[in-house]
Amino acid sequence: MEIVNIEAQTFKAMISRLEAFAQRVEKICERQDKSLHRWLDNQDVCQILNISKRTLQTHRDNGTLAYMQINHKVFYKPEDVEKVINKLKQK
Repeated sequence: MEIVNIEAQTFKAMISRLEAFAQRVEKICERQDKSLHRWLDNQDVCQILNISKRTLQTHRDNGTLAYMQINHKVFYKPEDVEKVINKLKQK
C-alpha cells in the first residue's frame, strides 16, 4: 500500500469537486427516473391492449407499434400505444 500526503487545502478542493460531481450525477439520475416512468414495458402494453405477447410482437414486426429496445428489454411510449388503440377502435 502506498501512502500519499497532500495539503489540506488541496484535499478540501478535491472533496468539493467530488461533491459537485456527485450532485450532477444525482440530478441526471432524477431526470432519467422521471422520464422512464412515462415508458411502458411489454406486460403493461399487453394489459392495456388486452392482447398476447405474440400479438404485441406482430404489431412491432409490422410497424404498427413503435418501440425502443434497451439491452433485451422493450419499451413503448404511451402516445404510441394510444395511436394503436385509436387504430383498433376504427376497425
